[in-house]
Amino acid sequence: MPIFFVAQACIAPPTISITGDLLPHLRDSLRVTKGETLWFGNGEGTRFKAEITDISKRAITAHIVETIQEPARRTPRLILGESLLKGEKMDWVVQKVTELGVSKIIPIESRHSIIQLKADRVDHQLARWRRIALEAAQQSEQWHVPEIATPRSLSDLLADHASRSTILMLAEREEGKSLQTVRLPQGTDASVLALVGPEGGWSKEEKEVALQAGVERISLGHPILRSETAAMATVSILQSRLGGLG
Repeated sequence: MPIFFVAQACIAPPTISITGDLLPHLRDSLRVTKGETLWFGNGEGTRFKAEITDISKRAITAHIVETIQEPARRTPRLILGESLLKGEKMDWVVQKVTELGVSKIIPIESRHSIIQLKADRVDHQLARWRRIALEAAQQSEQWHVPEIATPRSLSDLLADHASRSTILMLAEREEGKSLQTVRLPQGTDASVLALVGPEGGWSKEEKEVALQAGVERISLGHPILRSETAAMATVSILQSRLGGLG
């Protein structure tokens, strides 16, 4: 059954008030009716089964009849650091890795990225990616909507995560440990940060920064994949190994 995410501020047990973009979607597109029962989530690990009690132009009101909590997580969190991609490719990556259950997506302003976001466009792009992630999380019935971080350089990203995550950098045309056999952390307090480069590959300086930070270089084997394909393959393999898939 679809899960519809609502802001925590809209949840005041025993009532949920649906406004914003979700209101016309439920009222006009899905044509929900009084008495209908839907599932709502707060995007933070709680779901509510609620019966629609009132529908108006300003809001839909629902009465909570059941509340359930996310099962205890048993696997490390998976974070994707994806170099900025042109046009719909980045949108596609955000959508698909959300469906695969990543907990966070960090856009990387890589030197060889074809696209370089202008300062006045960052907020617009973040809003777009967060909307895509929200819709993908609803469609795939996730408990959480992944965080979409502000784009940053590789060096800044590594400075933030070097001591807190196992970091793996996808290497192209170079030897690296197999993603199937590289050692991964265990336990719910651990996290894995996977770094995927742009269409033009990582720059020499970026590789050096990663080496100095102790980043593990990994490989998907002989094929040279497009960045968006590599992101999907990397996240799928890691989620399977970590226990997030299958």
